[in-house]
Amino acid sequence: MKNTLLFLGLLLLLPRMTAGQSCRGSCGVQMPGCSCRVTCAALLDCCSDYSQFCLQVAPHSSCMLGGRSLQILDVVFDPGQRLLCRFGGDVTTEGFVDEEGSGRCVTPLLLETGWIRFGVSTDGSAFDRSGEYLSVHPSKADPAFQVALINSTRWMNYGTASVSGRLEMRWDGRLVGAERVNVELWGYRETPETSRDSSRAELRYLYSLARNLSNSGSFSFTPEPSEEFSGWELGNIRVTAASASDGRENVEALWSGAHILAWHLPRDFRDDPAAWAQNRCQQWGARESTLPDFLDELLDCPCTLAQARADKGRFHADYSCDLDGGSVCSYHPGSVHCVRAAQASPSQGAGQQCCYDGRGALVLTGDSAGGSTPDRAHDWGSPPRVPGYSHWVVDVLSFYHCCLWSHNCPLYLKHRPSTGCQNYRPPTAGVVLGDPHFITVGGLDFTFNGRGEYQLVLVPERALSVQIRTEAVRLPESGEANATRLSSVAMKQNLSDIIEVRLVNDSLQVLRNQKVLLFSEQSWMDLKGAFLFSPTRQKVTAMLSSGVAVDVRVSDGNMAATVLLPPEFPETIRGLLGSLSAGVNATDEQVFAFGASWSISKDSSLFTYDSEFLLSSYLRLPGHDPAFVPDFAPALDPGDPLVSDMLRMCSGGGAKFCQYDTVMTRRLEAGNATLRFYQTHRRLVQDLETVVSCGWVPTPKNGKKNGTRYLQGDTLTFSCDDRFSLYGSTQRTCLPDGEWTGQTTHCVTDSILGFVLGAVGSVSALVTMGVMIKRHSRKRERACSGKLEGLFYDLTRASPPPRGKMDVMTEADSRSAT
Repeated sequence: MKNTLLFLGLLLLLPRMTAGQSCRGSCGVQMPGCSCRVTCAALLDCCSDYSQFCLQVAPHSSCMLGGRSLQILDVVFDPGQRLLCRFGGDVTTEGFVDEEGSGRCVTPLLLETGWIRFGVSTDGSAFDRSGEYLSVHPSKADPAFQVALINSTRWMNYGTASVSGRLEMRWDGRLVGAERVNVELWGYRETPETSRDSSRAELRYLYSLARNLSNSGSFSFTPEPSEEFSGWELGNIRVTAASASDGRENVEALWSGAHILAWHLPRDFRDDPAAWAQNRCQQWGARESTLPDFLDELLDCPCTLAQARADKGRFHADYSCDLDGGSVCSYHPGSVHCVRAAQASPSQGAGQQCCYDGRGALVLTGDSAGGSTPDRAHDWGSPPRVPGYSHWVVDVLSFYHCCLWSHNCPLYLKHRPSTGCQNYRPPTAGVVLGDPHFITVGGLDFTFNGRGEYQLVLVPERALSVQIRTEAVRLPESGEANATRLSSVAMKQNLSDIIEVRLVNDSLQVLRNQKVLLFSEQSWMDLKGAFLFSPTRQKVTAMLSSGVAVDVRVSDGNMAATVLLPPEFPETIRGLLGSLSAGVNATDEQVFAFGASWSISKDSSLFTYDSEFLLSSYLRLPGHDPAFVPDFAPALDPGDPLVSDMLRMCSGGGAKFCQYDTVMTRRLEAGNATLRFYQTHRRLVQDLETVVSCGWVPTPKNGKKNGTRYLQGDTLTFSCDDRFSLYGSTQRTCLPDGEWTGQTTHCVTDSILGFVLGAVGSVSALVTMGVMIKRHSRKRERACSGKLEGLFYDLTRASPPPRGKMDVMTEADSRSAT
């Protein structure tokens, strides 16, 4: 009776305890009686005012240029109530309450990407309501919310030969929310252009192209040269309501993509575009010569296209030249696919680009003006580089000046020469797939069917942790099988966000710091310490800042997770994908004990527990369920029709995994998915095999080189032009030790050769020939500088891409031109 009265007393007291607890200014905090954490909605333990102060907005993403109205969900404000919105802690904008009582904040111009926190104040001082939204790189922004430049190539080459007339733009008039609009030009610059201080980056209003224009969704005009603003070569068009004053910041607006402002350049550009561009190109070259060398900071390119596409942690497809996207590679003729380094270089924020031809060979600027060109500023930005814009300023504008508008591409390629692949080392890969089977980074495979949460990869020296969760396999009819399957993968490195990818209704759900991420608006996200790419609900790739990749796939309800580790990681990887301490010949029971030893503690867990099932099945239980004993070797019934079908399907490498999963799940689809995952991993390992490169060999001056592949077993042949004789090797082959056979090839004039042959004595002839060749080599060395080394001959002959190619260039191509 006493205990009953005490329990009833606690029930009466609990509402009073929680009633005084508020999420005001406390989002993310666990209160004694309720929660202000993001998981509280699923666990039904939110404080009563959680949705009032821990805000959700729609849309949840916006271009970093701002101008998008974010609606605050599940909160009703008083009409006419004043709202202030503070973004990133230091940019405050005026919000407003619409006719339905929904609060709205307009995203500001931030020049940074990633998840941005914002606060909302209703009293003008306390920003006690908070939320976050995703600030997106302009090239990845929703095109429906952009001003479209019709025939963008025409815009960006206006004033050059045969490019004139009216320019046209279009937009969705419904998104401006006004009957009349202003059309403005905004310019971007970095002062000085060589500075890496982001505080000197400036995107500002220059002048209006039209005021109080009817919002028809289109506008055309004939550009006039601008002498006053001729120093601004890069910028954007912005469309705002006519009620906004000229150049007013942080108002609802639509932006065009960044583009070179050829159409407003001064009169002397239109009078002689080639001379104007040549002068700008030479000025750029002079500045480049004074800047620190950034090439030594860059990763070497993968040697083959297969390696480039497989190294998902360090390289990602360049959308301007992408096999999967059907790009025409306008700026890299001769290439079929390019990749860019995912991470910027450590001190200068530079970026690597690697392009490949139809044979899968790396294309170099030493052989073609369409070869790979690295970037002084990484396109995706790295503080203090500004995403997209810094790359335009220091890499793309000069490409227009030197290669597209004048015939100075050799100067451009001198400062942006391709990087070879002699120092490239591929990553190592391990995988967990099916129910679940493991292939370690060392190539050993085994099956571990424990139920619980385990350490997949642990590298304490690099503060890297990748964990997995497994659950019992459910049979088609009812009940559970004596086997498990992968259900979730979680990861973190250093101070990165915690990323979790879990299986929900045969699709992948992604969480960041316990909050579900929606990829309905974006397939690419910049996170703290990582990038996320999810083109479909069945594919997610996490690229950590160290170059580690965790690639997660789902097929027919089965998950697979591949971990790619850069070569600089220590060989002593711990966890289930590390060394199998039980030994190659271990029994099933020994392997099971080995797997169980890698169960994780709740203190080290990276997982989210946002349902009663997860709380009761994992959080409140040991990391490894000792009561669950799997069936190590299920018996095969010859009379079972499933078995005969299975034996026909499961053959070759991975057959044992395919058979096990088919029998345990009673589903051919599950076994087939496991077999495909296994075969995909084997192809990945094959693609990542080390390839020996002997390095680029120049074409001899006054001669020809047949061959542009420089890998083990490749052979180059040389010949000389008329009236020149060959000295050195006519053929050279790349050996397994990374050295070329033969001697450097030179082409010398017949007069020099005759003089040598006329010298007295064979020894004198050899000495004289050596002197002549040495003098010839010194001339070439003087003609080269810095990183060029033997590039002299090819660069002096390199030419810009044919003018005809410009007809198929798109705005996306221009953004990734170099």
